[in-house]
Amino acid sequence: MTIDPTDIDRLTPPELVTLEQPPASKRECIEFLLDVAVEAGRVDDREQALSDLLQREEEATTGVGFGIGIPHAKTSAVTRPSVVFARSEEGIDFDAMDDKPAHLLFMLIVPEEGGEEHLEILSSLSRALMHEEVRESLREAETVEAVRDTLKEAVSG
Repeated sequence: MTIDPTDIDRLTPPELVTLEQPPASKRECIEFLLDVAVEAGRVDDREQALSDLLQREEEATTGVGFGIGIPHAKTSAVTRPSVVFARSEEGIDFDAMDDKPAHLLFMLIVPEEGGEEHLEILSSLSRALMHEEVRESLREAETVEAVRDTLKEAVSG
């Protein structure tokens, strides 16, 4: 099972896409992404979500290569899944196996009981982001809607 374009409306509404530059350190970037979700009303307990995200970072890298970072966690701090998007011009060290900094950042947080959907979202995002044209479109998108349109098109293919 995969996510489809209609899922982007549910997972990544416009308020979860930011074109602001995140801080340059991994931890501060994760907090920045989390605050986008908090301000959108998607997180019930910021400190719990942060703790779960940082714990997941300690288990294994979320820098997937190709300039992509996908910090993610299952957490009791949310009641519905969310994907927050930001991008960094300078790049952020997410300990990727290719040693390249992450420029495209997706923070995925799902409810604790959302194990299968967590994997579906991660899998769909990863597949979509393997395509250079998708990454390039996301780097060049000038509006929130352009980012969301790119994501919708990418997961439909």
